[in-house]
Amino acid sequence: MQTQRETAAEAEARALRATTELKPDAMARLLQETFSQRVAAHIAGVDDPKQVGRWARQQNTPRIDSESRMRAACQVFTFIVNCENRHIARAWMLGMNPQLDDNSPIEAIAEGNFKEVMAAARSFQRGDL
Repeated sequence: MQTQRETAAEAEARALRATTELKPDAMARLLQETFSQRVAAHIAGVDDPKQVGRWARQQNTPRIDSESRMRAACQVFTFIVNCENRHIARAWMLGMNPQLDDNSPIEAIAEGNFKEVMAAARSFQRGDL
């Protein structure tokens, strides 16, 4: 039976498309507004949370490694939003995850474990965890 929810493939493709189109300032704003400036800085791997605000205001641009972390976080977050909703996606990103050795997806992304986080998101979407 077909439901109103997107299939996992559709949700993932839409998340990839949306995230690919985001500029660094938009990613910084999304993460800052969703999680906080401090958490966004942690995701990006920078010590100064105010740096995220500067990116959001286009006063400067992130290094490639920071941009990659932000892009991964935005993509996974958007995938979960497409499958569920913003509240569940935020809670999932912040919560402990057994597939990530009980680290949160945010912590795993900050450590560079992008593939593992997306695999965990797919498992969550399938209802495996």
